[in-house]
Amino acid sequence: MAEAINIRTPLTEEVVRSLKAGDSVLISGVIYTARDAAHKRLVELIEKGEPLPFDIEGQIIYYVGPAPAKPGYPIGPAGPTTSYRMDPYAPILIENGLRGMIGKGPRRKTVEEAMKKFGAVYFAATGGAAALIAKSIKKAEVIAYPELGAEAIRQLVVEGFPAIVAQDSHGGNLYKEGQRKYRAE
Repeated sequence: MAEAINIRTPLTEEVVRSLKAGDSVLISGVIYTARDAAHKRLVELIEKGEPLPFDIEGQIIYYVGPAPAKPGYPIGPAGPTTSYRMDPYAPILIENGLRGMIGKGPRRKTVEEAMKKFGAVYFAATGGAAALIAKSIKKAEVIAYPELGAEAIRQLVVEGFPAIVAQDSHGGNLYKEGQRKYRAE
């Protein structure tokens, strides 16, 4: 297995376009959390021409609703949620500068097409590894929509956040490739 690629946020189009489906990455820098309710609000702001609660250019959104933090920890277990619920909103965010998304499960064709056109990447985080993933999160702060509770938008500072490129900006797709390999066997 190839060594993990270290990447730092914010992501440039050049970095995104260099990644291929199947690459293991370690993400460091700032990433943001948001789920469907927050995505709906972000898209509404874009449609109204209003500013977002954070600069989305080059950023990664992690689809997670973390558990409460134990005393002395920045965050509780923080495993990925299923990504398809964000698919109605993702193409608009990608068009407006979002470069990466982290979740689990395949994405719709509209998301794949936006990723290819605008240069974005979809990372898979390991479901069931919430406590392990949380170890890479060094700081967590709610920055928008606190009334959404676990689904509020958080700014996370991460070091070596482990993920795999599930779908790249060239159309590479581990979900489809895995099915093809399975059927061939």
